[in-house]
Amino acid sequence: MPKRITPLTDTKIRTIKPTEKPQKLFDSGGLFLLVTPTGGKLWRLKYRFGGTEKLLSIGIYPQTSLADARQKRDQAIALIASGVDPGDNKKAQKAAGAQETETFEVIAREWHTKFSATWADSHGNKILRRLELYVFPWLGNKQIKSITAPDLLTVLRRIEAKGTLETAHRTQQNCGQVFRYAVATGRAERDPSGDLRGAIPPSSGKHMATMTAPKEIAGLLRSIDDYRGSIVTRCALQLAPLVFVRPGELRNAEWSEFNFDEAEWRIPAEKMKAGVLHIVPLSRQALDVLRDIHPLTGHGRYVFPSPRTDKRPMSSNAILSALRRMGFAKDEMSGHGFRSMASTLLNEQGWNRDAIERQLAHAERNSVRAAYNYAEFMPERKKMMQAWADYLEGIKAGGKVIQIRSAAG
Repeated sequence: MPKRITPLTDTKIRTIKPTEKPQKLFDSGGLFLLVTPTGGKLWRLKYRFGGTEKLLSIGIYPQTSLADARQKRDQAIALIASGVDPGDNKKAQKAAGAQETETFEVIAREWHTKFSATWADSHGNKILRRLELYVFPWLGNKQIKSITAPDLLTVLRRIEAKGTLETAHRTQQNCGQVFRYAVATGRAERDPSGDLRGAIPPSSGKHMATMTAPKEIAGLLRSIDDYRGSIVTRCALQLAPLVFVRPGELRNAEWSEFNFDEAEWRIPAEKMKAGVLHIVPLSRQALDVLRDIHPLTGHGRYVFPSPRTDKRPMSSNAILSALRRMGFAKDEMSGHGFRSMASTLLNEQGWNRDAIERQLAHAERNSVRAAYNYAEFMPERKKMMQAWADYLEGIKAGGKVIQIRSAAG
């Protein structure tokens, strides 16, 4: 027969003496007191969640009495019965700095902890940052069951007022996920975000969003490296900031256009907006990306073929869709954003403006001149493209941001 556990008493707890080894005094329901060799008395709860045995720290005796420890045990058991890991709930409370367990912020952080293991790190970080910036300051301390649709709309209107409509919609979506999680775990009765359909105007999608802050760019580049979708899409995303061509030029890239020995990509005139041959000097990092994908798609025509057939290039929405799946909203980053990013920073850091414009293949007003200047500033452009790739590699690695300098600097 299994050994019967005798519930603890205050007298036994007070009088227990420490020994050379830690002692465990069991109460009931997984609750026990850990007595350390130095005389510390620590409350612990052993429980199982999702088929895994776990341990929860619930206080120190005598600050947490036997009665208090049992109450915390019962609360934890109730959470488990609702499908909530008490450990996740405790972490969420600590992160929120809250005493109450059913505030919006505590439950949102608990939801985030539970599901973030299934997301790319970049996606999870984006969601948490959104909630921390736009929701927690106003709704974080409110009991989740007391939050109404007008309360949430007030928060969303603040985001709308900044002109970032896509972020407002993303925030509404994330709040709805938190509310539905609270309903599923018995701590809310309904999701008020559903009442706000149509309350926020749709995003126009006309703004070609970009990033120019080194920290933001570093996060974007690391997110791309962590992308869990198609290898073809990931490689296209990795090459995009290194060549900053137009999205249509990138997705229609053909292997026959690349010269690895010369480290050049020659895009035919018929593919270019200006109708002129365009040369893209390839940095060491760009060549590494191309060598990475060559075994997969090098037998066909397109560098980045459609997943359905290698007779067609990848979809025009592939890059955008991947950015959205990684958690970047339309007002945060776009496919064209890699061009704006390079243009802004290269100009800021002193490169020849004409060399930058030529590398961006901006249309030349004089068509005769355009036919002859596709190779203008080529020596400087080669140096610039390698310096740009080195700069991106450096900030992605998290090192000190080193200003890239022009050939003339």
